[in-house]
Amino acid sequence: MSKTKRKSGARRIEPARRSPCPLACSLDLVGDRWTLLIIRDLLLGRSRFRDFTASPEGIPTNILSDRLERLLQQDIVEQIPAPDGSKRFAYRLTEKGHALRSVLGALRDWGLEWLKGTQVLLEPKRR
Repeated sequence: MSKTKRKSGARRIEPARRSPCPLACSLDLVGDRWTLLIIRDLLLGRSRFRDFTASPEGIPTNILSDRLERLLQQDIVEQIPAPDGSKRFAYRLTEKGHALRSVLGALRDWGLEWLKGTQVLLEPKRR
């Protein structure tokens, strides 16, 4: 069993739903400007807060904190002790989070085919 930590008193909050449509509900969770980029970074092997802030898109720290908390609440990511043994935490995708790999792959492939000037900079690490 992996060791995970969640902020004390934190409980799962179900997002408000516009409709029962699975696409609409999925977009409510990951369809903002930043969330899929955080998941992309996790797939690329990034795991620390500072790693995410170093991504080329330049996510503001307050938005990063909010998105990570939302992903934690929805069990898409989990907090783990940092690999360097510091008191800080790292993040990793849960099984639910890893299930988004094919979604990101499909979006990447679409962008490569239809958006001029796009390129794959790094390949995701295999699980």
